[in-house]
Amino acid sequence: MTPSLASVSRRSLLTGAGALVVSFSLSPAGHAQGIAETPNGAAAPRLPGSLAIDPFLDSWIRVDGDGAVTVFSGKAELGQGIKTALLQVAAEELDLSVDRLTIVMADTGRTADEGYTSGSHSMQDSGAAIRNAAAQVRELLIAEAARQLNVPIEQLKAENGVVVAPDGNKLAYGVLVGATVQHVQAQPVSKLRDPKAFKIMNTSMRRVDIPAKVTGGAAYVQDMRLPGMLHARVVRPPSYDAQLKTADTDMIARMTGVVKVIRNGNFLAVVADHEFQAIKAMRALAAVAEWDEKASLPAHDNLANVITALPAKDFKILDQHVASDSAVLTLDATYTRPYQAHGSIGPSCAVAQLQEDIVTVWTHTQGVYPDRAAIAEMLGLPRNKVRCIHVQGSGCYGHNGADDAAADAALIAVALPGKPIRLQWMREQEHAWEPYGPAMVTKASASLDMAGKIVDWKYAVWSNTHSMRPGSAGSLLAAQHLAKPFPVPEPRPIPLPEGGGDRNALPIYALPNVEVMHHFLPQMPLRVSAMRSLGAYMNIFSIESFMDELAKAAKDDPVAFRLKHLEDPRARDVVALAAERFGWDKRPKPENGRGYGFAFARYKNLAAYCAIAMEVEMDRTTGRIHVKRAVSAVDSGQVVNPDGVRNQIEGAILQSTSWTLYENVTFDETRITSVDWATYPIMRFNNSPDSVDVHIIDKPGLPFLGAGEAGQGPAAAAVANAIADATGQRFRDLPLVPAKLKLASSI
Repeated sequence: MTPSLASVSRRSLLTGAGALVVSFSLSPAGHAQGIAETPNGAAAPRLPGSLAIDPFLDSWIRVDGDGAVTVFSGKAELGQGIKTALLQVAAEELDLSVDRLTIVMADTGRTADEGYTSGSHSMQDSGAAIRNAAAQVRELLIAEAARQLNVPIEQLKAENGVVVAPDGNKLAYGVLVGATVQHVQAQPVSKLRDPKAFKIMNTSMRRVDIPAKVTGGAAYVQDMRLPGMLHARVVRPPSYDAQLKTADTDMIARMTGVVKVIRNGNFLAVVADHEFQAIKAMRALAAVAEWDEKASLPAHDNLANVITALPAKDFKILDQHVASDSAVLTLDATYTRPYQAHGSIGPSCAVAQLQEDIVTVWTHTQGVYPDRAAIAEMLGLPRNKVRCIHVQGSGCYGHNGADDAAADAALIAVALPGKPIRLQWMREQEHAWEPYGPAMVTKASASLDMAGKIVDWKYAVWSNTHSMRPGSAGSLLAAQHLAKPFPVPEPRPIPLPEGGGDRNALPIYALPNVEVMHHFLPQMPLRVSAMRSLGAYMNIFSIESFMDELAKAAKDDPVAFRLKHLEDPRARDVVALAAERFGWDKRPKPENGRGYGFAFARYKNLAAYCAIAMEVEMDRTTGRIHVKRAVSAVDSGQVVNPDGVRNQIEGAILQSTSWTLYENVTFDETRITSVDWATYPIMRFNNSPDSVDVHIIDKPGLPFLGAGEAGQGPAAAAVANAIADATGQRFRDLPLVPAKLKLASSI
């Protein structure tokens, strides 16, 4: 985290003797992802993971003449532990200890363009690229050793940073790279390590990003302090459609420590020598600023009807009909989700500096290349004049305020050339202005036959887009607030199989007759974008709640009912393991406000499998829910860091339980009103689950399956199903707040 980072370029990386160096070829995200053709016109095998985006080995692995190894990834460490896992992958294939590797992540000046770090794709994309690149680099080194030693390749082996011959001769990696052929492009097939011989992968390793976070070290962008750095704060409008009438900027400019006051349309900012001076000036400026406001927000207490009444673009995403047994019972249900905030514990922050006609931005964005494109457009600069470097932030998991803070900092830095500008939001700005997870409505209908099996299934989801991420300037608040504002881009649905609002709307269960509708809502009453798991959280909550309702109607056990409708053996194994480790068949009958819930999903129907069983207890006098224990099973394919996978599922259970029991963005006809932790409560330490256990089903040699968002949906449904078991009543409208449960339990 030093300003010298800005001076490190690809050119400087490619100079110097004695390094395995291949020219960088950083194509735009998504480029060359199709299947290539061989000279005879046949389809060529696809390169693994993100090698399809950037096929040169040194875009991922660099071996220097002194034996030092650097790993490059376009993905960002967001607190999910990916930095550790990627180091383990490279170390395993190179046969090096992790402490001999350095990793560079998400930097438009140094790493490949892997787009966004989202959708639980890091291991599937970057992990696969790094693993294959490391394996191919290893084999190149062995081949060079064979040439130098005049020994057949098959008689040599790589071991702890050297290539060893049968007679004991050894050549270090650093010695070999100087003579290695330079322009090396990845091949589709790699000689990967046998999982049976793993020394580093599939072994729990302490995360390398944790020590500074728990010892008060410089862990986050909020901690950055550069020489000569100034502090800035922005005055946001009081509401979405507010227009600035007047502001006495001259008075603010005379305040102690104030270096500059910036006004451009509705964009107001102050810059000062010290942080608290900037905060005082911001508050003074906010007090004298006069705004025109208008009522433009929908009715919060009638949100479900507002959502379903919005104009929709309708997509029938599944329409399957076959002959089946006659139905004897039909159930219908409607479920709702409010707008929900990321609630990042640390308000968004960024640091920017204009130096030698380059704007460098240190940011906790999830996509450095898209953020660079948006900032460059906003500033009217070529993209090569903007560099974005990822630095972790204290809070993320989706499109929160990080990109907007980066744009704020860049805009201010341009007004003060040469000076590093640290820009941090205030809590009320984070809560009021970040893009929320969209409010959603789902409707489910299903019929059972005499045997208690589902013979007909209809499902519909109403939702805004789940991604308004940068790429164009109009996605950034600062650009929207300028005197010549950039228009907000047209909202678009995210196509399946990944999906957005319809993510996980397609049932994974084997059902004969299925119809699924996605009612995409282009109008956005509130500012929305990506929040962890996108629409999967709501769709899995709805489907898995409905599966419990159907099981009850069929007079069947919830786990047994699911297994009757599951054909995927990996899905069945996950469900069975979670039930076994929980002691599902031996659970006592619900009593005294205590109940048990179960839920399952495969994230996006193509990533990790996750099943969760929960025991909850409700205080009937207050309606407050406490999770006594949660037991989960997960299959995420080949495991790299078992402890990291457990961290992800544990975190998903806590985060989703908080969403489900507490979180709800509130607003009146003009303003967002949930602007602090009192008005937007989250789960506190004293109400976290008594125990959370995660059991991993390892699949050696199988592809990585993303686990980062596998638990959110099942956790929500497990909580809801346990509450229904405890109370005998079904609650379908999120969040399941104490007042709602207390009122229902007293009826």
